Amino acid sequence: MEAPRITASRGDQRRDALLRALDELLHESDLESITIADITARAGVTRSGFYFYFANKAACMAALGADVYVASVAAAAHLSDDSLPPARRIERMVHDLTASVRRHHYLYRAMLEARRHSGAIREMWDGYLDSFVAPTAQYIDRERAAGHAPAGPHSRTLAALLLGLSDRVLESLGPAETPDDRRRVDALATIWLRSIYGTSEMARPGGAPPAAEA
Repeated sequence: MEAPRITASRGDQRRDALLRALDELLHESDLESITIADITARAGVTRSGFYFYFANKAACMAALGADVYVASVAAAAHLSDDSLPPARRIERMVHDLTASVRRHHYLYRAMLEARRHSGAIREMWDGYLDSFVAPTAQYIDRERAAGHAPAGPHSRTLAALLLGLSDRVLESLGPAETPDDRRRVDALATIWLRSIYGTSEMARPGGAPPAAEA
């Protein structure tokens, strides 16, 4: 009865070795330049072993890139934090999203590259983005029903547009924060606030306006 469990454990180790190898290689080169032979050689796994776990390099990249999605889910959870005023929820969500992109910047850039070349990765990425539409729309509906936000465009349409804009802003960020990046991120948070609440000031604690730009 123990043998299947041992086999599964070894299989997990081989899969993890392949993902670890791709992760290491992405620190040294871009995704397009990395071959399956590079990955298997670094992992110490045969080519047939690679194909046992992944259909192709894009599938391996998708599995490795799951960390980016997990970080996005954690950032989006701030919208449900009723202990925070609305402005802080959105600001923390945007801050954590941008921080996760910088923390996983090499992975994020590799995912963007894979999305350009792989229909499967594009479909997966779009699925990730779509998975946030319903929760964001529910947040908007809840704020409107509670009288915290005015009536406005259809909540799902507004949510999809805000998420699409966020995706474009995240794509533009570099691994280290620059003044231009900071302005983009601040503008993104303000657009979220004004789109949902009609203003960025009344949603802030005490009606305090955002800090002026230097």
